[in-house]
Amino acid sequence: MRYFNTTGICYPDEHYMVDISNRLADIERRVDKGEYITINRGRQYGKTTTLYHLAKRLNKDYVVFSISFERMGETEFKTEDALCYYFLDRLRLKLKTMPNLNEYVKNAITNAITSHSNTKEIDFAFLDEFIPDICEKSDKPIVLIIDEVDSASNYESFIKLLRLLRDKYLTRKDLPTFQSVILAGVYDIKNLKLKVRPDTNHQYNSPWNIAVTYDGDMAFSTNDIQKMLAEYENDHHTGMDLSVIAQMIYDYTSGYPFFVSRVCQLIDDEKFSWNKEGVQNAVKLLLKEQNTFYDDLTKKLETFPDMKKMLKEILFSGYEPSFNIYYKHISIAAMFNYIVEHNGKVKISNRIIETWLYNLFATEEEIDSRLYDKGSIDRSQFIDGKTLKMDKILEKFALHFNDIYSNNDLTFKEEEGRRFFMLYIRPIINGVGNYYIEAETRDRSRTDMIIDYLGTQYIIEMKIWRGESYNERGENQLFEYLDFYHTNKGYLLSFCFNKKSKPVAKTITLGEKEIVEVVV
Repeated sequence: MRYFNTTGICYPDEHYMVDISNRLADIERRVDKGEYITINRGRQYGKTTTLYHLAKRLNKDYVVFSISFERMGETEFKTEDALCYYFLDRLRLKLKTMPNLNEYVKNAITNAITSHSNTKEIDFAFLDEFIPDICEKSDKPIVLIIDEVDSASNYESFIKLLRLLRDKYLTRKDLPTFQSVILAGVYDIKNLKLKVRPDTNHQYNSPWNIAVTYDGDMAFSTNDIQKMLAEYENDHHTGMDLSVIAQMIYDYTSGYPFFVSRVCQLIDDEKFSWNKEGVQNAVKLLLKEQNTFYDDLTKKLETFPDMKKMLKEILFSGYEPSFNIYYKHISIAAMFNYIVEHNGKVKISNRIIETWLYNLFATEEEIDSRLYDKGSIDRSQFIDGKTLKMDKILEKFALHFNDIYSNNDLTFKEEEGRRFFMLYIRPIINGVGNYYIEAETRDRSRTDMIIDYLGTQYIIEMKIWRGESYNERGENQLFEYLDFYHTNKGYLLSFCFNKKSKPVAKTITLGEKEIVEVVV
């Protein structure tokens, strides 16, 4: 029986997986044209699975050497001669899986390794002659695929290998060389001399400037997810609404391959229902678990503090930087797939990453937050079976906020009033509900928070008070949002930084719809 897989390569006969044939066909067309290609995506974005199935697809017309630098360490990259030896040794290890490769090429690779087995060193001059020789004698054009090039990208020996491959490409009309070379990893090695590090000067010298960056969309669309779920449904007959569940999973993940598969995997493993509440339960577990993606994200935030500062300002302060890939911190965050470009602005790439970052940044402040403590104490007052008494939550928050900060100089930015509400709400819904910010409406003056709690959504607009007429426009807009979210009740939390103001609560109705408004 097939299952959802989030570790290693996905195989269609073993796993439920998205059909990536269109993506493979796109890369194959580039190989046919003789392009040298870089594929750079964040961790667990499906690169290795793509390369595996690409090699299988290309085997019909090409000899494909698909290797990985993942297990190669400092010894292999320490010197140029050591790298050349281990590079050819990786090719030798693939010979067992290439029965159709002619004997000349097999023997040439085997003899090169055998004759240098004592020193484990082969210089670049040897490799410079060796590549044209095997490419000329091969019955089919040779394609070289190298995965996990990040393991090598901060070694000078690897930079020299890139230069060699570039030189072979530039002289391909005169001497035989690889039909195509594909390098895959997280870091963009196309123009980097050394892997980006915060404690060193960034050095650029285009060691492989002949390469084309693969810009195809490797994220899963809603249709991709729905087709995968249809295969699952054919086997399990859950009765799920395929289009609704696929859209909901996409809304949380934006098609990030790991998160799509992990949500599905959690629903299946935990025996959750394939409905709205089941997806929310899976997301809740996903946000709480420890996994390699979060481990890596945590390390990246520590390694690149300026990037962390930018992300924090985007989430809490309404900061909206223009998406300029040449701005260092934006370039780094985009390279890791933490952000994307949306209408010319920077946007966190999906709700899972966004909510996880909210939780992390809020946790850093919880210890010293009196509002968080108040939320922990008040929690039991607001739970009514499977629902939240959101009216009471807003009113109580307003009272606490006024008591704690009425005599405060409010040195924090006005926009950060939202951050204080998040600190208050976290212990109330923690472990049961989730929240996320609707990115389409986040700016310096207003934010929409969606709270999912045991299958019920609570729509809360948070904004800065800008006067009565501005407030009325906000109320009308919220009524429109209620139509979009198919609910009749919404909440409006306004922060009025007038020291003479007192918390005010009122209810506004329009037909069957109702808004509870609290002015802090």
